[in-house]
Formats: sequence, C-alpha cells, structure tokens
Amino acid sequence: MTWLGMDKGVGRRGAIAGVAVTAAAAILFVLVGRGSDAAAQSSVTVNLPPAAHDRIYASPFARGRPIVVLDAGHGGRDPGATSVSGDLHEKELTLILAQAVRDELVKRGRVRVAMTRDDDRYLTLDDRAAVARRLNAAMFVSIHIDSAANPLARGASVYSLSDVASDAEAAHLAARENAESGAVSAGGTVDGMLADLAMQSQMSASAELASRLVNKAAGRVELRPNPHRFAAFHVLRRADAPAVLFEAGYLSNADDELLLRDQKERDKMVIALAQAIESEVAALARH
Repeated sequence: MTWLGMDKGVGRRGAIAGVAVTAAAAILFVLVGRGSDAAAQSSVTVNLPPAAHDRIYASPFARGRPIVVLDAGHGGRDPGATSVSGDLHEKELTLILAQAVRDELVKRGRVRVAMTRDDDRYLTLDDRAAVARRLNAAMFVSIHIDSAANPLARGASVYSLSDVASDAEAAHLAARENAESGAVSAGGTVDGMLADLAMQSQMSASAELASRLVNKAAGRVELRPNPHRFAAFHVLRRADAPAVLFEAGYLSNADDELLLRDQKERDKMVIALAQAIESEVAALARH
C-alpha cells in the first residue's frame, strides 16, 4: 500500500513536471523563433589552429634514418621583414628556402625531413619546437631573413644557442624573435639542474652545427663578418635537439634582396645547408 501511494505521488509530480517542461519548451521555441532572423543575418567565425600532422618527407630508401626538422620562419599573420622593394616578405622566402632544402635532402636520401609549416600559416615558437620534440628529431634548423636599420648591412649568418649573446645585435635579434614565447626558467630545482646539464650538451651540439654550416657556406654564399653568432633563442632551446637559426641575408639590403630573388643564388644556400645537415647528422651518429 505504501509503495503504491508513493507511486501515485510520483506520478502526480511527474505530470506537473511534464507540464512545466512542456511550457518551458514552448517558451524556448518562441524565443528561438524570434531570434532566427537575427541569427540568419549574422554569424561568428572561429579560427581554429591547424591540426599537427607531422608529415615525414623521405625517399623510399631512407626508412629509419634520422629526422631533420626544417622551420620556415614567420608565416600567416606574421609576415616578418619586408624587402627594400616593398613587394616581398620574409615569410614567403623562408618557405621557398625550406621547401628547397627539404627537396634536396629527400633527393640525397640520407635523412628524413619534417617541416613546421608547408604553407602560409601562423605558428608560435612553441608550436615550431614541439614538432622536433614529438618526432625525437636529430636536428632543428630554423630559416629566417634579417632586417636592419643600416641599409648597408648584408650577408648570411648562423646563430647557435647560448645563454649569453655574442654581441648586442645577436641579443636584440633573440629578444625580437622571443617576444611571443613568455619563457620561464626551471633553475633552482633538481629537475632544473638536470635540464641545465642537458642544455649544455645541446648548446655544444648547436655550436658545432653552426660552425659546420658556416664552413660549407664559405665561398658559395655571401656571409657577413663573423657569421657564427649566438644568443638565447627560445625556439632553439625548446627543440631539445641540436638546433641553429640560419639568417639567409638582409631584406633591408638591395643587393641581398636581388640575390635572394635569384634561384641560382638560393640554390647555393640550399646545397650548403643540405651538406652541413648531412655532415652533422653523420657526426652525431658516430658519437
């Protein structure tokens, strides 16, 4: 008897709740109906970041070979430096150079290649470095083209990772490139000390790669005085691999712009980069 009585009570309350829900649904229908015209007239577009695909480029004979990550600097809403002529942006040339180096390395067949971007898209510094970490890359090469207030400044340079900048210009360049990173130090803890030890090894490997690249480029590519420089570049630090930043020249210099527009001149850079990368990968494999 008690169970049945509770059942009837529940039934009555359910009926009342059902009426309330029906009424609420009716009100909601009216409100939605009234707003449908406004909704049809306006829309909201949300730009979602592209999914990471980590595509590997390689010849069929390169299975199991080390992976090199090529990073075409800037992209998307970040055009980078603008040429003297005003009709060329850094993001366009860095992508052309990175794709050419990729194709040369794939043709030679000694390494596999991944790219941080293969089209015109914006990536944060951490997005770029994360590609190397996910793939456990043997090397990370970030390609840029500089700009300077002095229109006579010209020539390619190679930057390796260091806590202390080689000169004021290197420090300024690193600060400019690091502006978006918001990097935080891990010093003062056991994990931080272990990370420091690993970082010292990474810095040494980065410097060796930079020296090798300068040697391969000498005589083929217009280099600036003292072309190997160093500073605390966040994207190089976060790659967790031997890493360098290659500045292919100055878009603020008319002569460098002409060279960078010339495919034959770019091909010289491409060959130098490809040979230096292969030599460094071979040296790392012997350690």
